[in-house]
Amino acid sequence: MQWFSNGLAAASGSAESGKVVLVAGGAGFLGSALCERMLNAGHDVICLDNLISGDMANIAPFISHPGFRFIQQDILSLPKIAGPVHEIYNMACPASPPRYQHDPIHTMRTCFEGSKNLLDLALQKGARILLSSTSEVYGDPEIRLQHEGYRGNVNTVGPRACYDEGKRAAETLFWEYGAHQGVETRIARIFNTYGPRMHPEDGRVVSNFVVQALRGEALTLYGDGSQTRSFCYVDDLVEGLIRLMASDEKMPVNLGNPGEFTMLELAEAVQAAIGVQVDISFHPLPQDDPRQRCPDIARAGDVLGWAPRIPLAEGLKPTVEWFADRLKTDRRKGAMVS
Repeated sequence: MQWFSNGLAAASGSAESGKVVLVAGGAGFLGSALCERMLNAGHDVICLDNLISGDMANIAPFISHPGFRFIQQDILSLPKIAGPVHEIYNMACPASPPRYQHDPIHTMRTCFEGSKNLLDLALQKGARILLSSTSEVYGDPEIRLQHEGYRGNVNTVGPRACYDEGKRAAETLFWEYGAHQGVETRIARIFNTYGPRMHPEDGRVVSNFVVQALRGEALTLYGDGSQTRSFCYVDDLVEGLIRLMASDEKMPVNLGNPGEFTMLELAEAVQAAIGVQVDISFHPLPQDDPRQRCPDIARAGDVLGWAPRIPLAEGLKPTVEWFADRLKTDRRKGAMVS
């Protein structure tokens, strides 16, 4: 095992190993899936994560891989990276409301200052860099299908603003580095994504519903359940990120599944996937929670040749299996500790 907790990290960048890819936030749900995909493609991977919302369990299978390096570090104090870096994926920043609202100032700094540090690294290394932005830049949208030209309806002083406005500022920073510093920048606006490696206490609706149903608890539903979301399986999303990185598209691109579900429909789908019937507990809708969220992915189809392939019912099966195994593991660890 090669472990770099701070200081200098080296990667070979040999022809045999392909590219050197840095994944900031690489121990998170999406970041770890991207690390796995890169390793399977024969690339060297530098995984950078402060573990605030990332999980060592997500990258445990890769630690002994000869092409994998892990650095436990915040991108606000980026370590020196020796050797070549060809691509940088900025996946760093908690994405669920409970996590990014825990320290909103750190969230905003991560989005802006952390992005600047990675952009400076990309400039130094001559690397291409991708920002994992978010559908949250559209706020509580006033149009049914959110296309990349829609400028959004975002509250700058609400509880979600640290993340929403942080990502909007990061997009501007990426654009300026591309326009004025010559950095090859890419911007992905990611819509709701789910799948294995989500944290049981993540706080987003799919993980909440699956964990509650597996425990036999009532599903927590906010509002009247009529608000909608679209759900993209993680494998589809990672494929979109890789295609965007390889493309020449410099403008933001939506990545998500346009299949739209109400929260009540999602609750029914989760119960069907698990084979249980549980109660539903209704609670007031949080402030600034979007009433509707659905991507227009025409640009992704045109410039990337990409569209999601995995429907919700199919993607929920491995997701439920992963959560069931994770909860069993957590219970065993709890029993050993007690």
